[in-house]
Amino acid sequence: MVDRSRAKKTENSRPTIYDVAAACGVAPSTVSRAFARPGRVNAETAERIRQVAAEMGYRTNPLARALPTGRTSLIAIVIADVTNPFFFEILRGAEETATEAGYTLLVADVQESIEAERRALDRMIPMVEGIVLATSRMSDSSIRVAAKQRPTVVLNRAMSDIASVATDNALGMRRAVEHLADLGHVSITYVAGPDASWANGIRWRAMREATQELGMRARRIGPFAPTQAGGLSAAGELAATPPTAVIAYNDLLAIGLLRGLSSLGIRVPQDVSVVGFDNIFGADFCTPQLTTVAAPLRQLGKVAVQTLLNDLGGPASGRAVSRGPLKTALLPARLVIRESTARVEALAE
Repeated sequence: MVDRSRAKKTENSRPTIYDVAAACGVAPSTVSRAFARPGRVNAETAERIRQVAAEMGYRTNPLARALPTGRTSLIAIVIADVTNPFFFEILRGAEETATEAGYTLLVADVQESIEAERRALDRMIPMVEGIVLATSRMSDSSIRVAAKQRPTVVLNRAMSDIASVATDNALGMRRAVEHLADLGHVSITYVAGPDASWANGIRWRAMREATQELGMRARRIGPFAPTQAGGLSAAGELAATPPTAVIAYNDLLAIGLLRGLSSLGIRVPQDVSVVGFDNIFGADFCTPQLTTVAAPLRQLGKVAVQTLLNDLGGPASGRAVSRGPLKTALLPARLVIRESTARVEALAE
C-alpha cells in the first residue's frame, strides 16, 4: 500500500525519487534501477514502484538519469533561419531519421547570427549527444571546437576533418550556366548571398569556371541577405545596367528579384532570365515560375542525421553500429526548368 501521509506531503510539491522510495519502503537506488534498469529489480517490486510513482505523479528526469552514461537520446540541429523554406524539408527528413532511431531532435534557430549560433551551442552541448550544423556561418576553427565536445556533422558545407553532407553545388551551377548558354546568353550576373556562407563561395567559383570554359562573361554583385528583401535590394542595383541573365544565391533571393524587377518595369524572362538555387516550397508558386537548381532537401536532413547516428554508435537503445571512415556525402543536384528563363531572342520580340 502507498503511504498516504507521504503522498499527501508531496501534493503541493513535485515528488522526488526519495518520496517514491519512502512510500514503497525501498531504497532510492532501487527506485532508480526500476526505471533505468528494470531487469535488475524483482519484477513484482518494479511494478509496485511504477504504480506508486504514477499515483504520486512522479516523473523521471531523462537528463539526470543520463548523467552516469552520457546518453540523453537528444540530438540537436542548428539552422540559420527557421522562416526560410529551404529548411522545411531538411528538418522533416532529420526528424524522421532521429525518431526512427529513438532520438528526440532539438532545433535551434540562430537567425543568420554567428554570435547566436555560438550561444546556442554553449547551451545545448551539455544536453545533447550530437549536433548537426545546417548551413553554419561559423568559421572552420569554431566548428572544430564544438566537434571536440560532441560528435558533429556539418550540412551544406564540406570540411576535411568533420563529417559533412552537401549538395553538389558545382555540378548544379554548371547545369544552370549551360542552360543559359543554350538560350543564347553570353554573360551572367551572380547575385551573391552572405559572405560567411560556404555554399555562396562554392557557387560563385563554379560559375566563374563554367562561364570561362564556355566563353561567357561573369560578374558578381552583393552580398545580399538570403531573403526576399535581399532580392528586392538586388533588383535596384541591377536596374542601372540590366543583364540578360542572373543566377541568384538561393530561391528567396531570386523570388525577391522577380518582384523587384517587375516593379521597375523589367520583364522576366523577356528582358532578364533568372535562375535560383534549392527548389524550395513556393518556387513554382511565383510569377513567373522559377527555374532553379534543385537540392534533395529531405534527403540532406536524413543523411546528416544518419551520419551523426553512425558516429554515436547507433540507436538510442545502445545497439552497436559499425563505424566507417570519416564521411563526406555529396548528394546530386538537378536543374528544374520553368518559366523564368528564355532565349535571348525574346529581347527583340
